[in-house]
Amino acid sequence: MNASRIINAPSLANCSFIEFGRQVEELAQGGAHWFHVNVMDGHYVPNLCYPVRVVGELKQRYPAMQTDVHLMVTDPMSYLPQLKANGTDWVSFHMDATNFSRRTLATIREMGMKAGVVINPSQPVGVVEPVIHHVNYVVLMTVEPGYPGQQFMVDSLPRVSELAALREKHGLDFLISIDGGVDYPNAIECARRGAEVYITGIFTVFRQPDGIVEACRRFQRTLEAAVGL
Repeated sequence: MNASRIINAPSLANCSFIEFGRQVEELAQGGAHWFHVNVMDGHYVPNLCYPVRVVGELKQRYPAMQTDVHLMVTDPMSYLPQLKANGTDWVSFHMDATNFSRRTLATIREMGMKAGVVINPSQPVGVVEPVIHHVNYVVLMTVEPGYPGQQFMVDSLPRVSELAALREKHGLDFLISIDGGVDYPNAIECARRGAEVYITGIFTVFRQPDGIVEACRRFQRTLEAAVGL
């Protein structure tokens, strides 16, 4: 494994809008490490999601929590100044949303944020190799991007192994993040294959009978035990 722990990064797209504040507080109480914030423009994906100012409000209330923004937009570069101004910690974007992935990664890092790229299910894992020395993390989509609540694509598992092997080949230490349909069986298998960051949702953290706080704690305990941490 690349990291010394499992990083639980619940996707706030799964929060109830009516109960958003309470559920975010429960995620923090449950020990979540990152808040995962989707920013969708209705063009790159056929959905709309949070305005960037949500990040700023989260950082004001939870300054110690890492904010992880997943840009599902057609012009990722144009969002970077707003993200920096709102205190974003981590930013990932889809490589096919820009012709200038190297420039975008460099700009993110120059602004003091951690930079990542996203691999869609229809893209080969090797698409990241030209920029692999410039990323802090790589997000492997295990569903088609745009909507929460989809089922994990089981053919993603060998792709996790492939990405971990690519990391080892280049002697790098970027984090591998898994986004989409994360449940216990596939999360455990991804952890054993080298993934560290889990964008959790309704199958692990939200809508659980024991509530969000205990669900977060249970997820952490289960995955750490599975990989011997």
